[in-house]
Amino acid sequence: MAYDNTCKYLAQTYATNFVRWLLAVDSPNVRVLKTEIIPEPIRSDALILLQLDKKILHLEFQTLPYSDLPIPYRMLNYWTLLYGQYWCEIEQVVIFLKKTSSEFVFKNSFEEQNTRHSYRVIRLWEEDPEPFLNDPALLPLATLTRSSQPRNLLEQVAERVAMLEEPAQQRNISAASEILAGLRFEKNLIRKLFREELMRESVIYQDILQKGVAQGQQTGKQIGESAVIIRLLTLRFGAIAPDLLESIRALSIPELDQLVEAQLEFSSVEDLVTWLETTHS
Repeated sequence: MAYDNTCKYLAQTYATNFVRWLLAVDSPNVRVLKTEIIPEPIRSDALILLQLDKKILHLEFQTLPYSDLPIPYRMLNYWTLLYGQYWCEIEQVVIFLKKTSSEFVFKNSFEEQNTRHSYRVIRLWEEDPEPFLNDPALLPLATLTRSSQPRNLLEQVAERVAMLEEPAQQRNISAASEILAGLRFEKNLIRKLFREELMRESVIYQDILQKGVAQGQQTGKQIGESAVIIRLLTLRFGAIAPDLLESIRALSIPELDQLVEAQLEFSSVEDLVTWLETTHS
């Protein structure tokens, strides 16, 4: 879930870059469409809809090739709903993130009786890394592209991130690169190459901290730290249960500092639950 959400953030924030990559179109008129027209249970958390002129680019990021409803069936459903709503050309692209030999990542169509629907499939581990390395918005995906020397590739990504001049962009791209790199690399290597302090220098952290100080709240720093950690955990694992959110907000500043370090080692929400139970035991 964290990986899908990270890709969704990138595609929506840098929609023009993704359109340029996938459609070879350099258009300034790209907008993100809401996905509410897609009903449950076929709607995916990784569903992204970008519209340019009279065309819709539908993106679907997949960590694994399995889902409750088969991907080919979902893509047919999406196309039917979108076409009925917008009556325009729809380009569908499924992007698989993690390397696998499963036959499902090579399937690009739905076929049943007289019905056939096709879509594009991209397996990132087969892609040339150069286009990704040369576009800041695609840098986080570069960690998953083709390479005979994966560590050198990760080092290249870290170097390109360090060269980004706009601080907010550098923080966001660095965080996204770290999260996606977790699909391929050991956490210790990722932490060695990327600057952890970029996480703490986020705009939301500074904003909440300043508001707390302006309101004379002694807990301003605590609110700021807990908000940043919750944001990071949500980005990695999706929505966090309300009781867990309350437990995080109740942590002291030293405990929050410990959680910043510990969460880098978490692989699931269950690790967070275990850490909180151990901390309060």
